[in-house]
Amino acid sequence: MIDETDIRQEQAFYNKQRAQKVIESLQKNKMNGYYAADNKEALDVVMELIPPGAVVARGDSITLDQIGLLSALAGRNQNAVLDPFQTDAEGRWPPGEERLRMFRETFFADVFITGTNAVTLDGKLVNIDGAGNRVSAMIFGPDKVILVAGVNKIVKDVASALERIHQVAAPVNARRHAVKHHDEALSTLPCVKTGSCVECRHDWRICNYTVVIDGAMPQHRGRINVVLVGEELGI
Repeated sequence: MIDETDIRQEQAFYNKQRAQKVIESLQKNKMNGYYAADNKEALDVVMELIPPGAVVARGDSITLDQIGLLSALAGRNQNAVLDPFQTDAEGRWPPGEERLRMFRETFFADVFITGTNAVTLDGKLVNIDGAGNRVSAMIFGPDKVILVAGVNKIVKDVASALERIHQVAAPVNARRHAVKHHDEALSTLPCVKTGSCVECRHDWRICNYTVVIDGAMPQHRGRINVVLVGEELGI
C-alpha cells in the first residue's frame, strides 16, 4: 500500500533540483557550488575541501555544529582551528578582547568556514551582520571560504533574501544569543522581545552590515565554495 503521507523522496528530488539551479548560477558568478543530500554527506564534502595543515577560522553558524564540523576537525587532528565562538559549559563566549583578537586573526587563516543567511537562485550570497566580522572575512582575507547552507536558505532573489533575514534569521539569532549566551545587551532588542523586526535603531541591533556577494574578480575565481545541503539547517 502506498503511503501518501511519506513525501521524502519527492522532497529530496525537489531540493536537489533547486540546489542545482543555484550551483549553476554560482559557477557563472565565479564561485564553486556543491550539493550534499544530508548533513553527513555535507560533512564529507567540507572535510574534503579543507586541506590537511590549513589553519581554519570559524564564523558564527549553527549549521556547522549541526553537521559536526568542529568535532570532525578535532578528530582528524590535522588543522589548527580558530574559534571565537567556542563556549564554556554555561554557553559564554571568550572574553571580549580575546574574541576581538581572534576575529582579526581570521583574516590570516587559510580557510574561513561559516554559514550564509540566504543564497538566491541566481547565485548571490546575502548576509547581514552586527559587527561585520563574518561578512568581511567572506569578502577578503582567507585564501578559501566555505559556506554551508541548508536548502531552507535558498530564496528567489535579493529582496526575498532580505525579507527572510529581517523576519526570520535575525530575530531568531538575536534571541539565541540573548538566551543561550547570556548576552544582556541583546536581550533588550525589540526583535528578541516580540519575534519581529521593527527596523529598530537600537544601539545593539545585529543588522548593521548588509552584504550582497554577486561574484568575484578573475584572480579570486573559486575562492568562495558553497555547500548546499538537501535538509533544513541553521536559522
